[in-house]
Amino acid sequence: MSGTVSADPVEVQELGRVSDRISFLYAERVSVSRQDNSLTFSTEKDTIRVPSATVACVVLGPGTVVSHQGISVMAEAGVSAVWTGEEGVRFYAAGSSLARTSRFIQRQAELVTTRTKRLSVARAMYAARFPGENVSRLTMQQLRGREGARVRAAYRRQSDVWGVPWERREYVPGQFSASDPVNQALSAANSALYGVVHAAVAALGCSPALGFVHNGHHRAFVYDVADLYKAELTIPVAFEVAASGKSPAGAARRLLRDRLHGSRLLPTICRDVRLLLFPESVDDAPGELEGDVVYLWDEVTGQVRGGVNHADEVAVPW
Repeated sequence: MSGTVSADPVEVQELGRVSDRISFLYAERVSVSRQDNSLTFSTEKDTIRVPSATVACVVLGPGTVVSHQGISVMAEAGVSAVWTGEEGVRFYAAGSSLARTSRFIQRQAELVTTRTKRLSVARAMYAARFPGENVSRLTMQQLRGREGARVRAAYRRQSDVWGVPWERREYVPGQFSASDPVNQALSAANSALYGVVHAAVAALGCSPALGFVHNGHHRAFVYDVADLYKAELTIPVAFEVAASGKSPAGAARRLLRDRLHGSRLLPTICRDVRLLLFPESVDDAPGELEGDVVYLWDEVTGQVRGGVNHADEVAVPW
């Protein structure tokens, strides 16, 4: 017996909204388990308890052992779990959605499968990165070119600010140390950002796979949303870390953590996703937590309440 103590799952209405949570916690060389509805991080000398509903994402580094109870409380609280390698970062799991409505994912599916609507959302994503510019008539090819120039300028600007030479973005999967320090820091910071964005997307009840700009990948929408923030977050972090001479992976994660706390990124992600999916009525868009009600689809009214007998509604031929 492990000696861990579990508790009844917390009702979703009692959980902290994803926009109010800590963005991510990083842990390595610890045992992760559960005490009541808290996560515990234990070494031979000490144990730290963290209320599970206060964290959006837990990044598990080398030497981490996670119990069945530890994973269960993360899933119940909608906490994303990210396993990392010695230097690089990989995403391997996600908690249950905090949403009890399918309205977000249904809306996302409607928009992504209709060519004109998908193009409108993609343009809105690019418009957020080009303030003051009219992109309503630009093609995807033109938008990609404009975005490439913007990112290239962001790299040059940070290179000048920090005095760090920059040639190009370069990353070889599985060979983290093969690239220079600034590229290593970029990879580590971007991967941590993906974990945080995935946590928010999943908590809202969206599909991480249904992207508007990115396509054909199980995290396409995560990459879409993360790209909204890289120029202000991960690119400056990477160049600052490279200029410091510190270990790129660890220093990038710590600095990004501090920047995320200061920028309150999680509320921003929630607002931006709502605005992209429900631009016509963002203030009335469905929230993360709605009643746990099952409906039945109807081709006329859209939906009718489930869990009731509808035999009296129509004449039954027997």
